[in-house]
Amino acid sequence: MVPPSPVDSSIVRESILAHGQRIMAGKGFSAVGLNEILAASGVPKGSFYHYFGSKDAFGEALLESYFADYLAELDATLDAPGLTMAQRLMNYWRNWQDTQSFSDCQGRCLAVKLGAEVADLSESMRLALKGGTTGITDRLARAIGAGTAEGSLSVDGTPDAAAHSLYQLWLGASLMAKIERTTRPFETALATTRRILHLPL
Repeated sequence: MVPPSPVDSSIVRESILAHGQRIMAGKGFSAVGLNEILAASGVPKGSFYHYFGSKDAFGEALLESYFADYLAELDATLDAPGLTMAQRLMNYWRNWQDTQSFSDCQGRCLAVKLGAEVADLSESMRLALKGGTTGITDRLARAIGAGTAEGSLSVDGTPDAAAHSLYQLWLGASLMAKIERTTRPFETALATTRRILHLPL
């Protein structure tokens, strides 16, 4: 049997990651078997370990891929032309509300879905989560600092402290939205965000 070319291997690997992200965002990490992901990807069952050394290694790669995409989208939002930094930040939170649905986030809420679960299962996945979330809060802190400098927002305390408080607020809102099956936690989070950034309600 001729082994796949590096290009083909990369395409298959990305397909496995994409299908795994979508499925695990709905079911969690432990509840999903490798066979389900491989079947959805159209990959033979016996070939998983050609692409990933273990399920934990797959989970780590999954989170790294997820955060790479997430951070690229966040960068684009925070670099949007013609807006104040306050407007860009509020667009980020509104997009969070739109995409972190309590019913079907279509693979977009992986950190919310897997955070508590995998942090206790795998140190490598915990570190991938930590690296990804640190990337988010670092960007938010820089944006808040820039918004303070331009005068479009202000915070009590440091931009870094505000960024961490806001990110934790929205993670909690996402969990409560799933529990309550309403968007009320997001509405509360949005109002609280405006207060933290000293923006009109």
